[in-house]
Amino acid sequence: MITRRRIIAATGLTALATAGTAAAQNRRDGRDAHGQPAAQQGKRVMNIIRSNSQPSRKGPAEYFTGSVRIDTPFKGTEPARVGGAFVTFEPGARTAWHTHPLGQTLIVTAGCGWVQTASGPKEEISPGDVAWIPAGEKHWHGATATIGMTHIAIAEALGGKTVDWMEQVSDQQYGT
Repeated sequence: MITRRRIIAATGLTALATAGTAAAQNRRDGRDAHGQPAAQQGKRVMNIIRSNSQPSRKGPAEYFTGSVRIDTPFKGTEPARVGGAFVTFEPGARTAWHTHPLGQTLIVTAGCGWVQTASGPKEEISPGDVAWIPAGEKHWHGATATIGMTHIAIAEALGGKTVDWMEQVSDQQYGT
């Protein structure tokens, strides 16, 4: 069974998840964000975000069509700028058209989905597939009409922003 923990370990995302976050999470009482003793002042402290420690949220209707669940296990803090989410799309669910200022990587972990750029054909993506969408490229992604899909979405922030949302993908564009 593919679990988030195995995916993070296999893809090296643990390093991305912890890069640059520890110093920002040290509290004034000498403990980190999880109440553990912090290292000596000035030293970085490793931060482990435990599986299932973060609540899931529903994909907002203004950015998604259909039933979408988002789990955001990591987000870099300055100077790190990478963040990621596990996004689960029920059959027929999809994102709106959008762009990312520094591009986006999608790693499919379960099911079957589609990804499409404004200038290209709709492409099928399956577990193990990695899709790279270049910076500024208008695109959408989601499940197929009959099979759900989960992917890890990774993007970097530029000036604190990771995504620019646009119009919804119509049923005609989606292919129903």
